[in-house]
Amino acid sequence: MAEMVLSFLVDSITFVVVALVAVALALGVFAIRRRVLSRRGGAFSCALRRRHAGQVSARGWTLGVARYSDDYVEWFRIFSLSPRPGVRLDRRALVIRKRRVPHGIEAYAVPHGSTVLVCSDAEGPLDLALSDATATGLMVWLEAVPPGVGLTL
Repeated sequence: MAEMVLSFLVDSITFVVVALVAVALALGVFAIRRRVLSRRGGAFSCALRRRHAGQVSARGWTLGVARYSDDYVEWFRIFSLSPRPGVRLDRRALVIRKRRVPHGIEAYAVPHGSTVLVCSDAEGPLDLALSDATATGLMVWLEAVPPGVGLTL
């Protein structure tokens, strides 16, 4: 009987240790991925939603990290291992329709202190939730298109 109890305890402790190591490894992988995405510079925290865009609700928000590339903002889900962006927002197609403060329960679905940008692009409406300073930076980046970009001769 004592051997059975001891065996059960050893198995239980082994399971808990393996589970804790797995959780620590997963968190480490997410942290490394975020660092790699941020390494090139121009990266910022940004929640995005397409499905319920334009509505004042907590539905549809997904946390992520975005970064500037030459003519795109590339958005990556925070809890994904994919090295590819989940969404690419084209600088020439992205239009900011309105800037607002999150209301009601929506304030709990987006990062604290966020500003919501109600936008549209070639794929349809979308909302971005990001810090006030980052929202200003995104608007400046959109307005600062180099001369001749998007021209077809």
